[in-house]
Amino acid sequence: MTDTALPDENTSRTANGTGRRVPYRVFTDPEYHAREQEKIFQGEAWSFVALEAEVPEAGDFKSTFIGETPVIVTRAADGAVHVVVNRCAHRGALVCRELRGNRPNLECVYHQWAYDLAGNLIGVPFRRGLKGQGGMPGDFDMKQHGLKQLRVGIVGGLVFASFSQSVVPLNDFLGPLVVEHIKRIMHKPIKVLGDQRQYVHGNWKLYAENTRDPYHASLLHLFHNTFGLYRSTQTGKSLMDSEKRHSLLYSIAASNDDAADKQAYGDSRTFDTEFKLQDMSLLKGRQEFDDGITLVILAVFPNLVLQQIQNTLAVRQIVPKGQEAFELVWTHFGYADDDAEMQAIRRKQTNLIGPAGLISMEDGEAVEIVQNAIVGEQQATSFIAMGGGRAEDADHLVTEGAIVGFWDSYEKLVGFGTAR
Repeated sequence: MTDTALPDENTSRTANGTGRRVPYRVFTDPEYHAREQEKIFQGEAWSFVALEAEVPEAGDFKSTFIGETPVIVTRAADGAVHVVVNRCAHRGALVCRELRGNRPNLECVYHQWAYDLAGNLIGVPFRRGLKGQGGMPGDFDMKQHGLKQLRVGIVGGLVFASFSQSVVPLNDFLGPLVVEHIKRIMHKPIKVLGDQRQYVHGNWKLYAENTRDPYHASLLHLFHNTFGLYRSTQTGKSLMDSEKRHSLLYSIAASNDDAADKQAYGDSRTFDTEFKLQDMSLLKGRQEFDDGITLVILAVFPNLVLQQIQNTLAVRQIVPKGQEAFELVWTHFGYADDDAEMQAIRRKQTNLIGPAGLISMEDGEAVEIVQNAIVGEQQATSFIAMGGGRAEDADHLVTEGAIVGFWDSYEKLVGFGTAR
């Protein structure tokens, strides 16, 4: 990159107060975007690609992305889950053009090259030519021309893949904290309820910040605060793995005290207990977990959020679309043994999240108003300091420490002023 490098981290923390400074150009410069594809999504990381429950039967497939690279998740006849790059080894066409389905093998429509569900090439039309003419060269080896196969790891029914042969094992990449809380939610068989897709006109890293940010949650989201689903005054924590790249935010709604909370928020627009729902049954769920936790946002670097909000369970997959947009894929699920009442509760509470969710709809707008304000900015930085401005765990919810952790990890992989 040709722009001027920022001062090193220690200087940026002390020059204008203790805090983390992030150059706005990381959200808009295409060179950063290209480097992210190389160093993160095709580098030393594991990316979420699917729930195992999305491909339960032999022959099932799902097409998705790791960064901007199209991939296919398949379930082979032996029950194994495979992830392959969705690009024909012949001339580079997409092999799979559907979002999901079931088939015995994968076939490219362009020239009908066929692959098994592990990505091995099994068929090339006219490979030996016709009437003694044409055909592939004599030394053509089918085994050398399969789809690119990625490493696959599964924890708690969540499927991850990596381009790297040297990345640490998945459990080590996630760390004990993340594995524990994946298994807390994914503790028994699940049933997929459906998807929602949201196209956001902003950089994917702004959403990565958002999901690590308990500070905004009761200030931006009127619904959260007014109806007591989440308040910064609640008992809760903001925690990270040892590498500071993943984040766990949780809170307990039973700790609400309306009178004290009203005093804490003063005349904030997001605390107005005069608002009422015409149908209060939306908020009448069930306590599902013995620990009393009612909200969990588990942000897994680089592209996953696993959530529990009341009785809504979902994964959110972040799919970058250039440096100024991303797609957010919400996959809702319940448990396979949910009774009729719980199924109805989950269906109703899906109104809380997603593109038009009573809670979640503001997040896409928040990302976009930042993106719109920083276009073309080469020198200015954000200032991230709530809670002390360092990547530290907190036993409260008034902190930006997990955002600092994300940027510390990002800088190690991609760099800021040093990216070339």
